[in-house]
Amino acid sequence: MVVGLLLVMLFNLFNQPTGRDRHIPFSDFLYQLDLGHVTDVTIQGRVLSGVLADGNNFSTYTPEDPDLVRMLREKKVNITARPPEETPLLLTVLISWFPMLLLIGVWIFFMRQMQGGGGRGAMSFGKSKARVLSEQQSKVTFADVAGIDEAKEELQEIIEFLKNPPKFQRLGGKIPKGVLLIGPPGTGKTLLARAIAGEANVPFFNLSGSDFVEMFVGVGAARVRDMFEQGKKNAPCIIFIDEIDAVGRHRGAGLGGGHDEREQTLNQLLVEMDGFESNEGVILVAATNRPDVLDPALLRPGRFDRQVAVPNPDIRGRTQILLVHMAKLPLAESVDAEVIARGTPGFSGADLANLVNEAALGAARDEKQVVDMTDFETAKDKVMMGKPRKSAVISELERRTTAYHEAGHAIVASVIPGTDPVHKVTIIPRGRALGLTMQLPTEDRHTYSKQQLDDNIAILMGGRLAEEMVLGQMTTGAGNDIKRATDIAYNMVCHYGMSKRLGPLTYGYKEEEIFLGREITQHKSVSEETTRTIDQEIRSIIETNHERAQQILTDKMAVLHLMAEALLDRETLDADEVLRLVQGMSLAEALNPKVEPEVAKPDADPARKEGPKDPGAPIFSGSYFPRKPGDGPSGNAAD
Repeated sequence: MVVGLLLVMLFNLFNQPTGRDRHIPFSDFLYQLDLGHVTDVTIQGRVLSGVLADGNNFSTYTPEDPDLVRMLREKKVNITARPPEETPLLLTVLISWFPMLLLIGVWIFFMRQMQGGGGRGAMSFGKSKARVLSEQQSKVTFADVAGIDEAKEELQEIIEFLKNPPKFQRLGGKIPKGVLLIGPPGTGKTLLARAIAGEANVPFFNLSGSDFVEMFVGVGAARVRDMFEQGKKNAPCIIFIDEIDAVGRHRGAGLGGGHDEREQTLNQLLVEMDGFESNEGVILVAATNRPDVLDPALLRPGRFDRQVAVPNPDIRGRTQILLVHMAKLPLAESVDAEVIARGTPGFSGADLANLVNEAALGAARDEKQVVDMTDFETAKDKVMMGKPRKSAVISELERRTTAYHEAGHAIVASVIPGTDPVHKVTIIPRGRALGLTMQLPTEDRHTYSKQQLDDNIAILMGGRLAEEMVLGQMTTGAGNDIKRATDIAYNMVCHYGMSKRLGPLTYGYKEEEIFLGREITQHKSVSEETTRTIDQEIRSIIETNHERAQQILTDKMAVLHLMAEALLDRETLDADEVLRLVQGMSLAEALNPKVEPEVAKPDADPARKEGPKDPGAPIFSGSYFPRKPGDGPSGNAAD
């Protein structure tokens, strides 16, 4: 079509009269001829051109006039005759058929788009968008995955099944049809899938759960059918669907009765995985961090035969993950991955990767040749507490209030036996917080005891109490502390059965009508009298621990003043400095030590150290509670 258009343009260009020829009416030509001003003419068909006596060229179009030649001879004009120009046959056909050719070309274009393979065509709604991952694209293997050994073992077994099926089939074993990777965000589910692609010598199809959903009902189901058709042609193969909760949510849930397009897609997926026709050799691997919203029919054996948990790593796993990421950096000899892992409880694999990257960026900003331990400590504080806002303008009264607030938290946390040691206290604004007190557990934890929950409430009360006892005022800085303490007490009474008056019962059931992945209603199955008792128990727990914290601060009032003065002077105190002050050292001795202090906390009760365990996340107290790794922001922005 482009060539045809160019030919037409060239034809019209070369058939235009030259710029020197002046087109004149035929009557003007006859007038000039009668005057004898025409000297030469050229007749070519019905076109007549010539030269006037003054040397100007002209052209005109002549009618059928048999006397024209006679008139020219009478005036003694030089006559030149030429045959009329003929348009080439090919160009004539092209010009006449051009509209039809254009229509045929547009039709062919749309047909090719509608039949485009792999879902790449603009009109290929029903085609799967699965992308085949080649060996050159996948450079990740199981050697690059650390901290989740149990998940690796289960997936390694599937790889062996694909490589050597008779090993399992001789005893009657069947290849799993589906594997569901479940875990919090950032724990390495997608990385595991990439490792499967790197280890398996079979085709690996990769797509997201959102690739099925379109504005047209039925398109997602067609894509599921096409995806499994591609899988059958390339069997044995692996199909990986990331974020499967986008298409696999509970059917019929939510306001209005559900989502027609998503439910049709899910129905087709259920049929393809385990329906009337079998899909031998097609293994479906999916990942999600919301297993609670998935449809029960999707989770049953025969569809997803295995559900592999991918949790946050423990200290050994964090050490291995750090070593994998540190292998790419030039490190100083002082860097110890185990020390960093011990100080990052609750971190996911993505958090640790971010920590290593922040350390490398910090070393580059300081123009260092290697990344040392100081860079990792700075990066850890930045990831856990936020970047320091050194340019923030804060009045002296607010600094003093923040110093006493954080000193109150630190003293109560240091005096109560069995609590997590204080790691750092600062009044430097970080993120949206004016000050922070950070505690780090000495080991990974998975549950809380009642005593530990009471201790946490007492620590949270320490900030507001210090403000009241010393400055005689209440500020909004304790708003988040009070909210967190109230939530802990409510859960102790209503969910954990830790109230003697109410007993081991749960109060306040949630009706989990899943809409956008959230609970939208809550049903209270308690009487008014029980509700009144719940309120009394919550108040009793808060007040009891409030009095504990008040008694501690009263006994340590001198330490409170010293620590606040130290914070106003130094702005940040580490664990050793806090411990020296609590042990009764003077300000000069605590900040300029000659002897290393004992590691044990004062009045520690050995019996309290062997208690139930908590997820191991660092505990923050202060004017504002920032996010812990893997969680969203919490707290009050106004604090």
